[in-house]
Amino acid sequence: MNSRTKARLRALEVLFEAEQRNDDIMDVLVRRRMYTSAQISAYSEQMVRGVRDHDEEIREYIETYSQGWTMDRMPSVDRVALRLGTWELLFNDDVPDPVAISEATGLVRTLSTDDSPKFVNGLLDRLRQVKSTLLA
Repeated sequence: MNSRTKARLRALEVLFEAEQRNDDIMDVLVRRRMYTSAQISAYSEQMVRGVRDHDEEIREYIETYSQGWTMDRMPSVDRVALRLGTWELLFNDDVPDPVAISEATGLVRTLSTDDSPKFVNGLLDRLRQVKSTLLA
């Protein structure tokens, strides 16, 4: 697993924990840095902060393009992976779009249901297709 993939996994863990505990994302990040041996890289923190800073927009885009799936109805891991993937796709110009989609799909392939990779890949690809209109 390369360092960026590990960073994405750590960011997913932070966001997942914050969501499950209904806790502040940054509080979880600080606790993880202090009390776990898992390395929280600068890129993990950048992702967590990026999702936090753009969360309202990210959620709106996911809800709009998920076709019949509210975020509450999605498995938690899928929801978090979609938020990370959407941030990388729309708000991080350093990551090529296919990489952002592939990495988010890979996270759910490992951590979620059998149907999750197809769902996450399809939704992020749809956001990629309309990216220019979303950020106009």
